[in-house]
Amino acid sequence: MAVHDDCKLRFMELKAKRTHRFIVYKIEEAQKQVVVETLGDPAKGYEDFTKCLPADECRYAVYDFEYLTEGNVPKSRIFFIGWSPDTARVRSKMIYASSKDRFKRELDGIQIELQATDPSEMDLDVFKSRAN
Repeated sequence: MAVHDDCKLRFMELKAKRTHRFIVYKIEEAQKQVVVETLGDPAKGYEDFTKCLPADECRYAVYDFEYLTEGNVPKSRIFFIGWSPDTARVRSKMIYASSKDRFKRELDGIQIELQATDPSEMDLDVFKSRAN
């Protein structure tokens, strides 16, 4: 599976310049490559992010999660989310699962990985518990 250059470029913008809150990636099966589907600007929140994930299709996503430590120190962690809902086509789930590690290696700077099959598995509380 090829990775479009734009995927890495947008990820570097998120990581270094914080120009995006999240990025949703899609595999274009016809071109056999991963492409950027949605960019969320820094003002967008978690709800905006979850609305971008289709209920019955797989996606990869990166989310820049900002939080406060116990000492009120602002921090952020970059999460990689493998979104694979139970209602997605089996073929789609297989393609996303088999391409995930290679794609993730292209994005240098991923700190935490989540695999989710329904929204509860990537609830805001899950982000908080994994970030610390």
